[in-house]
Amino acid sequence: MAAALIVPMASFAQTNNFTVTGHIGKLNKPVMAYIDYTDLGGGGGGSDSTVVVDGTFKFTGKLSGIATGRMALSHEGKGKGHAIYAPGADVVYIYFGKENIVFTSKDSLDNAVVTGSKVYNEQTAYNKFVGGSIMALTKAVNADFDSGTAEQKKDSVYLKDVDLRYRAKLATRTEKQWEFAKANPKSFFGLVALSEAANVKDAVRAQPILNAFSKDLLATDMGKELQQRLNASNLTAIGATAPLFTQKDVADKDVSLASFKGKLVLVEFWASWCSPCRAENPNLVKQYNTYKDKGFEILSVSLDSDKKSWLAAIEKDGLPWTHVSDLKGWNNEVGRLYGVRAVPASFLVGKDGKIVGAGLRGDALNKKLAEILD
Repeated sequence: MAAALIVPMASFAQTNNFTVTGHIGKLNKPVMAYIDYTDLGGGGGGSDSTVVVDGTFKFTGKLSGIATGRMALSHEGKGKGHAIYAPGADVVYIYFGKENIVFTSKDSLDNAVVTGSKVYNEQTAYNKFVGGSIMALTKAVNADFDSGTAEQKKDSVYLKDVDLRYRAKLATRTEKQWEFAKANPKSFFGLVALSEAANVKDAVRAQPILNAFSKDLLATDMGKELQQRLNASNLTAIGATAPLFTQKDVADKDVSLASFKGKLVLVEFWASWCSPCRAENPNLVKQYNTYKDKGFEILSVSLDSDKKSWLAAIEKDGLPWTHVSDLKGWNNEVGRLYGVRAVPASFLVGKDGKIVGAGLRGDALNKKLAEILD
């Protein structure tokens, strides 16, 4: 049985301020520190950067509740992107509250001891129970792969075995999350566990567990998003009338799904940073050009947060159809309405406004379009 880990939301009501301080050896310029965080209480979020001086850096801000954040060190001073995504990046993903958090290490964030944060302590206990964070499991599978010989790394059987071991660990972790969520209805990390474990298809299993959570937790943005996701299991089922929405296009003009009634519309969720999305775009262009004169349209909803990146991707990939976004990233209101948790994702909406397909890509999409329009 999972031990009860309780993080009462009200316990952070004493102050609006948080600080994150780092003491990482004797690092100096050009080393830079970066932080990005999202206030899960609905208060927005922020990002910041600073030069590391004699191993020390400090970030401050305001929260309405608990935040999820990412911190990274650029040891070579090559910028934020390199600090986060380069091989061997020194980056950590944390939850924290209205606290004074301190990271102390001789050499890196990754090896730091964290003090001053009850939320971080709860996160550590939660990760231990479920078998590790996704980042830890990813690091482990990379180490598993690297343990092979040069010949093994070229062997498809070896690669499949590594992948199977990784997927088995993920499946075990997911079941432990379900267990943790059911046993901890007053814990913030009980909500985290359910949010990470439950997909749209899991609504029947997840709803009674979610209903048992405290009102404070249900009122958080994470609680609201999870409820929207579970609702989407019915809203976006095949045969259901597609949920209507309106968002701004690239020229900041309102575009509604309702305006496409009478046409076959692919509502396509994507983002400029999504490699599989970009890889599918040439096929979408081909299908659009083949069927646009037969009543086929594409309405792309971007989960970008940076407009320049969004527009640049549209231009580079040559996407001539309608594009909309509220530039809220994963908090895109249409994405939440449709229960989208990964991209690419798509819903094919018939001329009568009802959903006739979901998750169609490549040949599956091509065959469906030919079936309906040829």
